[in-house]
Amino acid sequence: MKHKTFPNYALMKISAYHKARGDSVEWWSPMCHYDRVYSSKVFDFTPENLYLPPDVIRGGTGYDDIPINQKLPPEIDAAFPDYSIYPECDYAIGYLTRGCPNHCPWCVVPEKEGGIKPYREWKQVVRPDTNKLVLMDNNILASEYGVSQLESMIGSGYAIDLNQGMDARLVNDRIAGILARLTWIRFIRFSCDQIPQIEAIERAAELLGNHGKKPYNLFIYLLVTEDVENAAYRVERLKRLKGISIYAQPERNERKGIIPNALQKEFAQRFIYGRSYLKESWDEYLERHKERRLHEWSGTT
Repeated sequence: MKHKTFPNYALMKISAYHKARGDSVEWWSPMCHYDRVYSSKVFDFTPENLYLPPDVIRGGTGYDDIPINQKLPPEIDAAFPDYSIYPECDYAIGYLTRGCPNHCPWCVVPEKEGGIKPYREWKQVVRPDTNKLVLMDNNILASEYGVSQLESMIGSGYAIDLNQGMDARLVNDRIAGILARLTWIRFIRFSCDQIPQIEAIERAAELLGNHGKKPYNLFIYLLVTEDVENAAYRVERLKRLKGISIYAQPERNERKGIIPNALQKEFAQRFIYGRSYLKESWDEYLERHKERRLHEWSGTT
């Protein structure tokens, strides 16, 4: 996939809606006057553009002063995304389901979208000019509709990515067989937010292995709360699946005042992203970097 900045789904739909009405659409410039300006933020850490006009129409979970359950108007949500505003994007994005039946304390999806429900068929989401499809469903395996949609993609010629991470606890032999027969852009992604999920991931890896998929085909999103030792334990267990890829996600929710601390960031950025976890434990890493960390914390160099 060429595009490094992930496309904003809402803005693509807004653009398509206005173009269908005969409006001209372009990226905002402070040097120009517009009849209407939209700003969409997915993440609360995305910086705000202070030069946007006061009448800008804002939306997205990245704005903490906007209701979390704000949705696009139905007539805009029904529009097929306008990919021309992201010319380097060589894949389709979308959802087959919306919502989630779980109520994890770190996740806004149930509050924002409610329980899981069908949203689109995959044939309504794909693009005619590419065989790549990135699905953003939050818990597709919790929906029989979602599983059936995935099953119907087998042999379609499309390669997919489920970029939110699936719930390994829902993987049985039937689902493992479906996942194994799909064509993936790169990885099969799961989430490991709590210690009890480890055994489910190990079991899912075993079932996928029975269908020909190896641990190096798997990618794990790892939630990192203030209890970094908890995350470190999960890493040590997951490392036993030789070849598996791990991506740390320090917990952040500015609406609730949750900001990752220095230790969470170091765990993610240096221990995981720097791939130190492949050759040592977190305790060994801390011991090896003890002097450097003392200097950093004391403000010396």
